[in-house]
Amino acid sequence: MVSDPTGALAVLWGKSNAGGRQNLLVQHLLDSAAVGELIWDFYLAPAVKRHLNDSCDEQGRVVFALLCGLHDCGKAVPAFQCKDEGLSQAVRRIGLVWPALNAEARRWHHSCAGAVIASRVLSANGWSPEVVSWVWPVIAGHHGLIPSDEIFAVARRLRNAQGRGGQWEAAQDQVVMAVASALDVDLQRLSSIRLPRRGIQLALSGAVIMADWIASGEHFVGVHHIADVSMSAARMRASVAWSLLDLRGGWAGDSYVPVPDLVAARFGRRPARPVQAAAVTLAEQMSAPCLVVIEAPMGEGKTEAALAAAEVLGRRFGHNGVFVGLPTQATSDPMFDRVLAWAEAVEPGLPVGLLHGKRMFNSRWAQLQSQVRFVGIDEYGCVDEYATGAGRWVKPDQAPPEWFLGPKRGMLMPVAVGTVDHLLHAATRTKHVMLRHAGLANRVVVIDEVHAYDVYMSQFLEEALRWLADAGVPVILLSATLAPGQRAALARAYLQGAHGTREVDTSAVSAITGYPVIHGVSVDDPAPLCKTPQAWRSSAPVTVRVVQEAPKDGPGAVVDLLADELSEGGCALVIRNTVGRAQQTYQALKKVMRDDEVVLLHGRLTVGERAERTAKVLSLLAAPGASDAAARPARLVVVATQIAEQSFDVDADVLVTDLAPVDLLLQRIGRIHRHDRPATDRPAGLRRPQVVVTGMTTAGTVPVFPSGSEFVYGRHMLLRTAVLVQEAAGEGWSIPADVPDLVRRAYGEEDIAPPQWRELAAEARKQWVASEGQRQGAAASFLLCGEENLGTTNLVGLHGRATGDLPDDDAVAAVVRDGPETVEVVLVRSNRSGYLTLQGSSLGPNGDGVSNPEIARSVVGATLRLPPALTATAKADLKPLPGWDGSAWLRRSRALVLDEDFSTLLGGHRLTYDADLGLLHTRLR
Repeated sequence: MVSDPTGALAVLWGKSNAGGRQNLLVQHLLDSAAVGELIWDFYLAPAVKRHLNDSCDEQGRVVFALLCGLHDCGKAVPAFQCKDEGLSQAVRRIGLVWPALNAEARRWHHSCAGAVIASRVLSANGWSPEVVSWVWPVIAGHHGLIPSDEIFAVARRLRNAQGRGGQWEAAQDQVVMAVASALDVDLQRLSSIRLPRRGIQLALSGAVIMADWIASGEHFVGVHHIADVSMSAARMRASVAWSLLDLRGGWAGDSYVPVPDLVAARFGRRPARPVQAAAVTLAEQMSAPCLVVIEAPMGEGKTEAALAAAEVLGRRFGHNGVFVGLPTQATSDPMFDRVLAWAEAVEPGLPVGLLHGKRMFNSRWAQLQSQVRFVGIDEYGCVDEYATGAGRWVKPDQAPPEWFLGPKRGMLMPVAVGTVDHLLHAATRTKHVMLRHAGLANRVVVIDEVHAYDVYMSQFLEEALRWLADAGVPVILLSATLAPGQRAALARAYLQGAHGTREVDTSAVSAITGYPVIHGVSVDDPAPLCKTPQAWRSSAPVTVRVVQEAPKDGPGAVVDLLADELSEGGCALVIRNTVGRAQQTYQALKKVMRDDEVVLLHGRLTVGERAERTAKVLSLLAAPGASDAAARPARLVVVATQIAEQSFDVDADVLVTDLAPVDLLLQRIGRIHRHDRPATDRPAGLRRPQVVVTGMTTAGTVPVFPSGSEFVYGRHMLLRTAVLVQEAAGEGWSIPADVPDLVRRAYGEEDIAPPQWRELAAEARKQWVASEGQRQGAAASFLLCGEENLGTTNLVGLHGRATGDLPDDDAVAAVVRDGPETVEVVLVRSNRSGYLTLQGSSLGPNGDGVSNPEIARSVVGATLRLPPALTATAKADLKPLPGWDGSAWLRRSRALVLDEDFSTLLGGHRLTYDADLGLLHTRLR
């Protein structure tokens, strides 16, 4: 039982309805502190705990529990206590009174009020201004936004809302001291606490939000008699709630024991290749958390190298999980399966989350949803008055299910796979961004295909690296085709975060050459470590040919070419730069080949259909002996868009590809002759790898490209790559030996265009430079802090210019990816009786058939992305079906309702979903 000499604790309420009863404020605070203890014991990684322990003389656990317990102390103010007329009467009866409050005073938010209270009490107990300035933003930010210190001036102006007079201050002091006493904390003895790094402060801020949300679950029934309030009861309630949420930290153990061949041990295959062994050795030699950049040829086994190195770094430096980020959703599904197998080898049962798509309704999450509910997270004053974009955010009572039980749970799981957007989101000034850092701070972060991020996305990636380095998080970046300037920029960002300063020296990183090459840049050592292992396979000649294809030409030239090349059988990969070109090529090939000899893959298939086709192709063109390998077909053509460009482990005999920037072109080349297989597996004419470049014509004085290619890549990089392709035509390249020089020449400033192209090339470069500058500037307004705030020691004002909430993947992509915004829709059908799934199962008249997990899985599988031209209309006109409101997964999904012919009108377009071709759209005149 807590001491209550003034009677204030017996009447100050925190929730008016917790399981049907009032919950006293002090009970909710103790509940949150008890949950905080469990988060410390069972969730936070050793590295995060060590950072806080180092700042408070090994008292990190009690300091974190205290932060959790104080988060809602600002409810002990008139602005909150007046919100329930009945409960406020008891408060007034003990002398805690207030005059009538105007509208502004009633909006004074308890999170800000709590920051003011905590600052006053801690300062009075000897805590330094520096330390108080990192504590109060954590309290003020527990609703997802951290304000500036202007709140203190507002509190002085709104004295009636904050609580005027000594009696209110005494009651508020008593609330704070009650939490400290329950935790056996002497605030004066803790006054020697020091500042943890700002990245750790942000992660702890997110963990405090977790504690608040968990302590608001239905198992925390209201306690309205002060005699029943106790820390022991809070701990019992917290234990029950924690067990039902099934949250946990990562792998057990925080020390590294070397293994003779970690790659072979974890992946159960042949001995580690040189690049893989070198990555593990470098990770063993780094003196502190670090940035590791692995540059190696396609098919070299970089993923296995990264996961093995991640385990070494994690165990050495106290991180017990991994986040793996990839360029696209399509590449996330195959990677999920690989990471799942690795995680099982690291520790059987280690949870792995996929941050999108086909596994969102797995049985375990469905079970969790059935046994855990969140009630009354904050009934009053949900919108912080100092924030912008009010009305677009998810209500607080909807947020916890999305993070703990729904689409965002993967960010809090020990191992997660998803698009890089989820990491880039952590670099944006958005609501609840600290929850992402609460998950990331525990992990090693692995980013694949890092060359694929343009100048706009790179601003967010570099900002994320600054914050990760500040928190001491190891990061591993992978690429086969990384430009030297890009490598230097990434290393610079990590070192900036590590040292808290804008000016850092990356000359040593830039000076290192070789290929393959692995760089290691540590947070405590400016000199990088470097490994230059041998490639797994010797460099091999790749024949380069050009097939002229004018923009107005159909796919006839490609069809004729494949008929000739595959006359004796073989497997070809055709990559087109747009969905329309892929569909046209596929249709033309179907006229001359059997149905089972042609497969179409692109982004306007439903996610379920695309996943099935992707799995089929990965199996048919898998490495010999792979566990999922099917019999290699005698003849096969896979027609795809950029889906097949990277993180797509197939082995084709010949590649036909539209022209693309050279680093991406080389990635596409990495899909041919990728696996070590007997020569007799390939037709005699296809035993030397060859790439046929289409999607361009040089018949005139200057090259001409399809408009879709120019829209995607810009003329500048297409022209520079066309020069390199023309030089190699008829001869070829040596892969991987030529890769570094090709990338350097393509992205350098050297004038490589032939005389007749130079005027066009100069104008294209001028436009490209201007565009790159504009895009870089456009990203700056969304960055969490940016370079200009390096060296700041606390989180004060972090959301001073908040960009609002990004509730779904579309909203995230619209911020962190440049280019036209697109939206995803869920295809359903309608008839006289109501709605149907795409396959014909009934959803009922309102769509509430999704309460059945099997039906819900089918509905989600019918998701696809619309063309950019339809974005505005789709956002304005398409809504979730009424029956989806109760689903954490579908409540935000836009339904595109098709008629019985699988067709509809939208935004002046006729949209039809064809089971073979995917989405077809025609503009109506």
